Amino acid sequence: MIDAVVFDLDGVLLDSEQVWNEAKEELVGERGGRWVDRAPRDMMGMSSLEWSRYMRDELGVDMEPPQISDEVVARLEHIYREHLPLLDGAVDAVVRLGERWPLGLATSSNREIIDLFLELSGLDGRFAVTLSSEEVERGKPAPDVYLEAARRLGAEPTRCAAIEDSENGIRAAKAAGMRVIALPNPHYPPEAGALAQADDVIDNLGELTPERIPFPAS
Repeated sequence: MIDAVVFDLDGVLLDSEQVWNEAKEELVGERGGRWVDRAPRDMMGMSSLEWSRYMRDELGVDMEPPQISDEVVARLEHIYREHLPLLDGAVDAVVRLGERWPLGLATSSNREIIDLFLELSGLDGRFAVTLSSEEVERGKPAPDVYLEAARRLGAEPTRCAAIEDSENGIRAAKAAGMRVIALPNPHYPPEAGALAQADDVIDNLGELTPERIPFPAS
């Protein structure tokens, strides 16, 4: 039985992974660093403290991590206010599942981005809990953000379902003990081993119906 549903944000409700990476790559180029092809996958799921340290230490950005994070977030905020890249069916999926279960949002996005998303999407008030991985000890693939989301929802992790798109996200939710429904990110598809850990796979948010959430009857 499922008592709560927890959404990831980037790649699940927003078509935004590439937007984050474009902002980060621009900053790397402007601040004397060197972008590498593996950087998007390396940083996927990291908390803001983790990816900003990575940009300084691995990509050579000549700024301190808090400054890096603030600059990237400022660029994202500008882009989102111009055009919020909602995935097709995102609002309907949240409303549909929210009629049946309390909802959480557990994401690697910074708190400022979470709050801006809620404001611009009209979904403010639809989530009982919203949580950034910068608010827990470790980012994904560690389970911390999902475990804390479940705790704040008052639900056992094993009685929660998580909606994820990336390999690190799938691994994080699975490590927390949740039922995982994967919506594979087309820009950065999860590798086969991670995708195999998902309990169900959907192709679009239109398929995310209440019937797909519970554990199948045995």
